Amino acid sequence: MDFFWFIVRFLAVTVGFAALHGYLWWRLCRDTTEPGSRWRIIGAVVLAVLALFGLGARFFVPSDLSSGFQRFFGWPGLIWFGTFMYLFGFLLLAEPLRWWLLRRRAEARPEFEDEPEPEPTGPSRRVVVSRAIGLSAGALAAATAGYGLVEGLRTPRLKDVEVPLARLDRAFDGYRIAVVGDTHLSALIGADHCRRVVEQINRSRPDLIAFVGDLASGEADDLREASEPLADLRSRHGAFFVSGNAEHYVGADAWYERVAELGMVPLPNTRVELPGFDLAGVNDLIVEQRGIEGETGPDLEAALDGRDPDRPLILMAHQPPMIDRAVDHGVDLQLSGHTHGGQMFPVHIAGKIRSGRLSGLGSYGDSQLYVTNGAGTNGPPMRVGANADITVMTLRSTRS
Repeated sequence: MDFFWFIVRFLAVTVGFAALHGYLWWRLCRDTTEPGSRWRIIGAVVLAVLALFGLGARFFVPSDLSSGFQRFFGWPGLIWFGTFMYLFGFLLLAEPLRWWLLRRRAEARPEFEDEPEPEPTGPSRRVVVSRAIGLSAGALAAATAGYGLVEGLRTPRLKDVEVPLARLDRAFDGYRIAVVGDTHLSALIGADHCRRVVEQINRSRPDLIAFVGDLASGEADDLREASEPLADLRSRHGAFFVSGNAEHYVGADAWYERVAELGMVPLPNTRVELPGFDLAGVNDLIVEQRGIEGETGPDLEAALDGRDPDRPLILMAHQPPMIDRAVDHGVDLQLSGHTHGGQMFPVHIAGKIRSGRLSGLGSYGDSQLYVTNGAGTNGPPMRVGANADITVMTLRSTRS
């Protein structure tokens, strides 16, 4: 049955992707050239090859295939996927302008309807307009994708945030938590990126490190080398980890075991008592949302069982919507990721609708939710309008 649905999805995505690339060919190749031009054939071949790499990246990155195979399809395929998204969008936005320019020409000669059209001495108006729009859309798409690629691959910035907690004892005013997530280590993004993230976290000198899921897009055994730098994380009270949807797709238990090997503390539906507050963690909502067999979903009741309700409580939960349950359980602060801050504009809009809070700090009754943009990328290795970050959160006591 799983193979059947894989084939259905593959065919649906292939047909849709082919249709969208057909639109690109029509606007960029057919409309910009005269009939019989060899550029129409060259354009069709180039777009077909790019579409093939895009599909390969969509279905085989990540996968159980060799890392070399994944890199071969992944880098060009995912970069093209991001560029394609913007190129298609700019061309679509230009459709009204194209219609207006061509219609304006047609309406400019009503008094000369009986006169024959002069013999053309150069490209037709349709070709000239199409070339101007195509070049403009291509330049904008290339510039946007290039900027996004630089932002997506750079070392995440440290982002300073202060969060007031009414129940925090004044002795812990100034406590610093490094909130990080969504590194999405893979065959493409490996140990080098992980090492830079670890160095940036250590540079902030946190009291505690909270890794809020989606550490990797792939199985733990396949990415042992990529995750090895995590053993160098340094903080006064340790580094803690909860699973995200990416871990549950491949087996969260294996990732919990792997981070424990590296010196991190896994929090699968459990908690620890730290000086000043309790820190709890829950598995990701994706288990319930997708009905993933063999995986354990979030269990906030189990995580909080037996705790002292008078102590401040911080919850690590990958997806922001977990705040709906956290409010009812007296959680003071929830730390989440998952959204990537939208990653690539205008995905922000869909992310806001799906997750409620896309980035930053918000209040929900007596609880607060903080969502980090994450320290990596998923899909195209690009970020536009949502810079990667490692949040250095300073807790402030508001007790009198």
